[in-house]
Amino acid sequence: MQDMMIQYWQFVVVALVIVVAIILRVVFGVSEKRHKGINFKVTDGMPEMKPITIPTAGKGFFGAIWMWLTGTRKWELTKDFTYKIDRRLYIIPKGFVFDGASIPKFLRSWLSPVGVLLIGGLVHDYGYKYETLRYSASKGKEGDSTIGTKDQKWMDETFRDINIKVNGFYALNYLAYYSLRLAGFVAWNGHRKRDLKWDGK
Repeated sequence: MQDMMIQYWQFVVVALVIVVAIILRVVFGVSEKRHKGINFKVTDGMPEMKPITIPTAGKGFFGAIWMWLTGTRKWELTKDFTYKIDRRLYIIPKGFVFDGASIPKFLRSWLSPVGVLLIGGLVHDYGYKYETLRYSASKGKEGDSTIGTKDQKWMDETFRDINIKVNGFYALNYLAYYSLRLAGFVAWNGHRKRDLKWDGK
């Protein structure tokens, strides 16, 4: 039995997601219909982005192997990405670099960081980095503004709710959300130490 679980681990993960979905529905009485999240809409299609080279060159043999095994592919937006939350237009500017949803390496052949969690992951990465989200300037007005400082929990809930709207995988998004609640503080605190401002300055 254990050998079969190891050999077919991806199916075991899917089975666990299904079990969690049943528990959420039956035990906690929550479902897609009862979930009251945000109103979210992508305004101009999927994000346009390019991959950034994983920096293995010049690291030496062992350094390159370590970087390859532990590093995460980063992506750069090649065009402003705009979206709406509750009828308000937001923007993530061209040039923003992110790595997508925080998926453990051993799960990435099954769940890509820039797969079904891409949109929520992009907004979440921006929010984690700058502790806010950025409004897009209205027509005829100069400059963008932000929604003000938000905490980690708010960002994690926004990630969950965006992904529920985009991909419809309720249980998967809740699993990702609870994972962030457990371990996301590492990335959140790292960004707070760097104290980056929302305009990148």
